[in-house]
Amino acid sequence: MTDNRFQGYLQSLGPGLILAGTSIGVSHVVQSTRAGAVFGFGLVGVILLVNVIKYPFFEFGPRYAAATGETLIEGYQRIGRWILPVFMVLTFLTMFTIQAGVTIVAAGLAANLFRDLADLSVPVWSVIILAVIAALLIIGRYPWLDKLMKGMVVILGVSTLVAFVAAVQHGGMGDPAFQRPDLLDGTSIVFVVALAGWMPSAIEISVWHSLWSVEREKQTGHRPTLRESLFDFNFGYMFTVLYALVFLSLGALVLFGTGEQLPESSVAFTASFINLYTSALGGWSWTLIAVATFTTMFSTTLAVTDAFPRVWRRSIECLRPESKRMHGGLYWMILAVTCCVALMIIFRFTGQLKVLIDFATTLSFLSAPLYAYINYRVIMAPHVPEAYRPPLWLRIMSWVGLFSLSLFAVGFVTWRFF
Repeated sequence: MTDNRFQGYLQSLGPGLILAGTSIGVSHVVQSTRAGAVFGFGLVGVILLVNVIKYPFFEFGPRYAAATGETLIEGYQRIGRWILPVFMVLTFLTMFTIQAGVTIVAAGLAANLFRDLADLSVPVWSVIILAVIAALLIIGRYPWLDKLMKGMVVILGVSTLVAFVAAVQHGGMGDPAFQRPDLLDGTSIVFVVALAGWMPSAIEISVWHSLWSVEREKQTGHRPTLRESLFDFNFGYMFTVLYALVFLSLGALVLFGTGEQLPESSVAFTASFINLYTSALGGWSWTLIAVATFTTMFSTTLAVTDAFPRVWRRSIECLRPESKRMHGGLYWMILAVTCCVALMIIFRFTGQLKVLIDFATTLSFLSAPLYAYINYRVIMAPHVPEAYRPPLWLRIMSWVGLFSLSLFAVGFVTWRFF
């Protein structure tokens, strides 16, 4: 019995790690590091609070998949005719910017990591990265995505922890008398909103998680229990929280109080990012930091590139069942369009990394209350078995989280535009 139970947990393990690999990207490498560099450890509470507030709405993705064998997209269609079209519109508004944002950071890191092999520009590296990812997805599909993400999460975990331990041993590098900016300052508020928007990630990724959960079930032939699905999810979610704090700590220990400013150009940002750590920790750390950050962003780009076509294909199939006849072709067509539009954005905004990322994260922040509300309605719908609905404590967390996200969004819009 024990062996069978262990086998069940092992077969269910995968979507949560893909969630972790997706989440530990721009929000961690760029935003969490910036948080530590600018505010020291002052935003630790913000990161923890946002992760707690968003937790129920991410958890409802695997919970719904375990309960029904469906994705949240089917759930959206079941509870209201307007919900799925609204979801598709919001996805359309953010997908190209998100794809461009994660790709441009990965390309900047590649330009630095492989600078001795090829002196290529960020747009060219972006083309190479997306071409490699497309080839991996064409050849291996979900099984390769699952295996690659697990491997990259291991590499990320080991390399980043080594860098963190080294930074802790060195202690703070900046001026102890340095004063962090006022959190109520306009610039600080905008940054905190951008940080929260993708911390640990945008809530709509719960839909991606439900899609990967269904694909994992198809891959293994094992229908996971609720306990197995939540174990996989919680493992991945806790991993993202831990590494948000790790990257913030790296920024606080290495960059806070030094007077160094991280530039907006992706190549300049990543070069400065890596070189600052190297100068503080020693030349031995250059490869370690470069590998850790590139692995982080490549895994995120891989997952994002798979997710958007998968989301759109399932959404179109729900609205137009006859489209199921072109199941595979629809996925590849959407993937091609997404990559091409993202590359157009990258060629236009190569030198404006911060603007690109802050726009996408702020949009995610403002749409979070709507996604939270919809996910709660789905998991409480009549067709979800009572045993799979969230317990009372999680419902209370949901109500508090929904109220908080709505209050923050309304407060930000009021402060920004009125």
